[in-house]
Amino acid sequence: MLSPVQIIKAKRHHKELSENDIQSFINGYLNGDVTDYQMSAFLMAVHFNGMSDNETFYLTEAFINSGKTIDLSEFQKFKVDKHSIGGVGDKTSLIIAPLIATFDLIVPMIAGRGLGHTGGTLDKLESIPGYSARIPVEEFISNIKKSGVSLIGQTDEIVPADRKIYAIRDVTGTVDSIPLFVSSIVSKKIAEGADGLVYDVKIGKGSNLPDDDEAFKLAKKLVEVTKKFGKKSIAVLTDMNEPLGNKIGNWNEVEECIAVMKGQPVQDLIKVTSVLCGAMLFMSGIASSIDEGEKISNDKMSDEKTYK
Repeated sequence: MLSPVQIIKAKRHHKELSENDIQSFINGYLNGDVTDYQMSAFLMAVHFNGMSDNETFYLTEAFINSGKTIDLSEFQKFKVDKHSIGGVGDKTSLIIAPLIATFDLIVPMIAGRGLGHTGGTLDKLESIPGYSARIPVEEFISNIKKSGVSLIGQTDEIVPADRKIYAIRDVTGTVDSIPLFVSSIVSKKIAEGADGLVYDVKIGKGSNLPDDDEAFKLAKKLVEVTKKFGKKSIAVLTDMNEPLGNKIGNWNEVEECIAVMKGQPVQDLIKVTSVLCGAMLFMSGIASSIDEGEKISNDKMSDEKTYK
């Protein structure tokens, strides 16, 4: 087994790491044998030299294995979630989660914090006085039983390796690495117990990945790795050359989502939200196509049940 320094050097010299190499490095970071500066060096090596498909899968697997996974097998309904790579004003999850739950589907969502120049869903939710995303798994499941939807942040139990590395990526200039994007996103989604996943890959100047070719590569890799874990997957590319919606800032964006669910016509936000919901409804078998799912969800977006 390679030492942490040998693993960093191997990645620096474009050598492929084994499943054991990657698992031991991640385990070492969690138990303190691998330092923050060694992890930073590893992330930068991955950023410049990339990872093979196998390495990306192994890293995703190591993230999942670093903690517990949520068992939702007691729920017979289809379990579906959506994740965005982030963009300025990207707030669709706050509408999508309750909207999809009105179709008698389960929406288990592990939401993320801000990355790079974008605010995360958790940051927006925590701008609500009294809201806490750090809840026990038991409460997460209880919320699903009550309403069909629950949002939770990463905890010390769920994908803890990604939670630690997420913060390092944000301050080391390694946010826009495709293997790191894929491993971070897919690990959280697999751990939450969803049957199907829709990925919102932003393209354009306001995205966390502004190069269109790189965005296409990311979309492809997200779907490929997710399918390796036996889950359904669709990637949707949406425009982020301009901020989404009319309001920017955590609480401002929460207010705007509430306004949309009460019928305010914020057209670009409604359009992106409807497309993503359409993909989720198509994947779940409720709609025969994404277009049909988009129309159904658009008609129901300002329904009183969605807001409640």
